[in-house]
Amino acid sequence: MTRTVVRVEDLTVGWTRDAVLAEHVSFAVAPGEIFGILGRSACGKSTLLRNLIGLEPALGGTIDVMGEPPRLGAGRPRFGVMFQQGALFGSMTVGQNVGLQLERWTRLPAAAVRAIVRAKLDLVGLGGAEHDLPATLSGGMRKRAAIARALALEPSLLFLDEPCSGLDPITSAEIDQLIVTLARGLGLTVVVVTHELGSINTIIDRCILMDRRTRSIVASGAPAALRESADPTVRNFFQRRAEAT
Repeated sequence: MTRTVVRVEDLTVGWTRDAVLAEHVSFAVAPGEIFGILGRSACGKSTLLRNLIGLEPALGGTIDVMGEPPRLGAGRPRFGVMFQQGALFGSMTVGQNVGLQLERWTRLPAAAVRAIVRAKLDLVGLGGAEHDLPATLSGGMRKRAAIARALALEPSLLFLDEPCSGLDPITSAEIDQLIVTLARGLGLTVVVVTHELGSINTIIDRCILMDRRTRSIVASGAPAALRESADPTVRNFFQRRAEAT
């Protein structure tokens, strides 16, 4: 059997039994993949991500992340997460945001923490920004800082929620390239929630497409194959996004 980093079987995604967004969700993510969770607004993709990281329990089914059920907050994190909009603490500097997990989960001396913070910021193209406050950064810089924070504990698995949302096309392309560079260079497995056509075409190895109307996964595979699908729902998703770009 092929080894998997993330395995989801027969998941029910939603807020309550009366507000189900998707049913019978099943997929697996292989080591080293950049895996996409795609879909239009309100199809359940971000809620699915919250289930995957253990922020909220699924309504049914099973999730296995690196051999265990996800339990966010139960001990040292085994994966990194970049939330939509970055979710940086506004009262803390960029360096303090990135160093927060190191201070919480390691016994490294302060000088070592500072060195790691600088290294992570250099890795995402934010060298010298450790003393800046998030409010002084551009949208793309905040995304980079959030990725640096997600990498602080050297995870092998990274979850990214809409990493290019709200960015202009040039900045989006730069963030896409950063994700690919980090994934390939560090040997990461990356799970990305996105609806951005540019990101889908540039960085995703394999994906699932969720659909609000059917409350299900309507397609899975490589983006190039899905773009050629005869299914009108799948074709419409890719064509409409292309026209909107």
